[in-house]
Amino acid sequence: MTSLPSGANRTELRKIGIMGGTFDPIHFGHLLAAEESRSALGLDEVIFIPSGDPAHKRQRRVASPEDRYIMTLLTTLGNRNFTPSRIEIDRKEPSHTVDTLREMRHWYAPEKVLFYFITGLDAVLGITTWKEYEALPELCRIVAVSRPGYPSQELGNLPENIQKAIIPLSIPLLSISSTEIRQRLHNGRSVKYLLPETVEQYIRKKKLYRKKLEDTIP
Repeated sequence: MTSLPSGANRTELRKIGIMGGTFDPIHFGHLLAAEESRSALGLDEVIFIPSGDPAHKRQRRVASPEDRYIMTLLTTLGNRNFTPSRIEIDRKEPSHTVDTLREMRHWYAPEKVLFYFITGLDAVLGITTWKEYEALPELCRIVAVSRPGYPSQELGNLPENIQKAIIPLSIPLLSISSTEIRQRLHNGRSVKYLLPETVEQYIRKKKLYRKKLEDTIP
């Protein structure tokens, strides 16, 4: 576990969860992870940050940043503890977690906030590929949310300083992924009960993830 910032009083700290991701599209699995983290760790707020230019997703088509932000906004409107942010959408250069955390520290008075970066256990296991991953324990605690097929014991293979910053969190396992949702929409299959109805309506209105003409040409 990482130590508190020097001179910080635990009772004065604001505990902020940061839920970063491509959100292409956002779904109930994301919401469950955020709410379970908020409840288990006593977070004051969870900020959802859709990535603007996701450096690690350039090998495939990604819905526009604006569409992904609007879907996130629609999803979080009904929960006063959830807040969407445009911090990466409005950033012109590629999005990296370490850059976002450093920028967000300027939003709060010095030594008055403790960040909890919430992501899936599968993503945490690949953390050594992230930009300046060694700096993350100085910026946040890392909430590794359980994911089907990924044993938490594998966290023991990560560098020791990273392990100390990780909070493993077991939640009800929903086998839902954005990849599966995109594939279902691409193939004309139902996505009901996989994501909020407002997001499904937005996707259908904007014709996102539909099979494109070139995909049907042999």
